Amino acid sequence: MTRLRVAVPLAAVLLAAGCAAGPTPTGTPVPPVATVPSADAAPPSPSGIDLIFLNMMAAHTEQTLEIVRSTRDRIADQELRTLVAAIGATETDELATIRAWLAAAGPGPDPARHDHSGHGVSATDLARLRKATGAEVDAVLREVLAEHQQAAADLARAQLAAGTDERVRDLARRIEQSRSAQVPLITGTPAAVD
Repeated sequence: MTRLRVAVPLAAVLLAAGCAAGPTPTGTPVPPVATVPSADAAPPSPSGIDLIFLNMMAAHTEQTLEIVRSTRDRIADQELRTLVAAIGATETDELATIRAWLAAAGPGPDPARHDHSGHGVSATDLARLRKATGAEVDAVLREVLAEHQQAAADLARAQLAAGTDERVRDLARRIEQSRSAQVPLITGTPAAVD
């Protein structure tokens, strides 16, 4: 009973973190690409809050990759194009790892049953990205992707506070660091220096 009382508030923290919006760059930027554990490596033994995080991060990453696919050939700014390509490569690897870990964990919560509309990129923002032309592509992409990556950093930060499986927490740590570093690079604003 005690575990249930702890798990419910922790799940709420993860859900709330996933719903957070607005970029808040922190610290000195670190490289925007995280090192991803191999999907072939022995999977961790996630349960409870770790599975919730992995399912939410899988859905979030799928949206990131949709953003990348919908804009990569239309980005005018070369630095932004390079960054988006790096984000796509890293998150493709992360998604493979997350899916492998979820498959190894066996049947768990059905990710399709969770409504990601409150903390993922909205259908309206995806439509804006698809319809944008010329210089508008870069501007809309900067706005939408920065908010989306900040939400990923917030979700990962909540996992660090609540998660129990050390390998899942390690993935969350790398996600939090890389996404936090990406936000100022995406927006073109310098990160705050402590």
